[in-house]
Amino acid sequence: MSISRRHGLLFGLVGLLYLAVVVAILYDSPLVDLDWHLQQLRPYKQWPGALPYLDIWVVAGQRGPTAIAACLWLGWRCYRSHSARPLLVMGTALLLLNLTVGGVKILTGRLGPHYAHYVGSPELFSGGSIFPSGHTANAVVTWGVLAYLAVRWRRTGAALAALTAASIGLTTVYLGTHWISDVFAGWAAGALVLLALPPAEPALAALDRWVLAAWHRDGRFARPAAPATRPYPAAAPRPAWPPRPQPVQARSTTPSRTARLSRSERYSMVSGPSGATARTVRQPRSAASSRARSTGSPG
Repeated sequence: MSISRRHGLLFGLVGLLYLAVVVAILYDSPLVDLDWHLQQLRPYKQWPGALPYLDIWVVAGQRGPTAIAACLWLGWRCYRSHSARPLLVMGTALLLLNLTVGGVKILTGRLGPHYAHYVGSPELFSGGSIFPSGHTANAVVTWGVLAYLAVRWRRTGAALAALTAASIGLTTVYLGTHWISDVFAGWAAGALVLLALPPAEPALAALDRWVLAAWHRDGRFARPAAPATRPYPAAAPRPAWPPRPQPVQARSTTPSRTARLSRSERYSMVSGPSGATARTVRQPRSAASSRARSTGSPG
């Protein structure tokens, strides 16, 4: 993945801020005076009512609980997406965090406010492990990676991650476990880890493919195979049955009543096949026979 110029400038700017904080505490600058001024205020004594709540809230910056909770959630994401990328990104970020922050802690050896020996001293190279703030850097990285991996609401997640990291850093100052310069360095160290993730994406993608190939080769965590479908046998051709004989209806020679018949057709209905009439045609009677029939005498 090619790094944009803006991304490179941002990485360089955050790195310079980190270096400036380190140089400021090395040369006893006014930043060290600010550290002591806030330590002598003892905020946990000025506002003791918030102590029980902030003492619990600071756990959101501890590496153990937050890393376990985040990895459990990302493990579920890996199972659902059939990809190891979420866990690989979180693992890479935590590895970079431990190497960079842990290395600076060992090199500086700074003591915390509760163990300071001399007022106004930066308390460097005294066998401590307080600079930079691990709580703050871990909050930046853990919650920042969750926002980085978010599919939706990424900007909202980034804003919530920034607020969480800011509140965790200020809470450590309130509790007196860190100097304010430790918090500044922790913010910068965590931001550098997050900015190092996009250039590492090609290597993470290759590692993801290798892990998935190994899992599938061993038969573990493989993608669920689609159920095998048996092909349907080809339908056998139906036998050619002979056509069923249809009953022949006798045609009626009698025309429909509604049909209008011609004179020749009406004549054929009352005549036989030889032309003889179907009934006897009466002969016309004479007038004498009609009178004899009416009087009862034979004609």
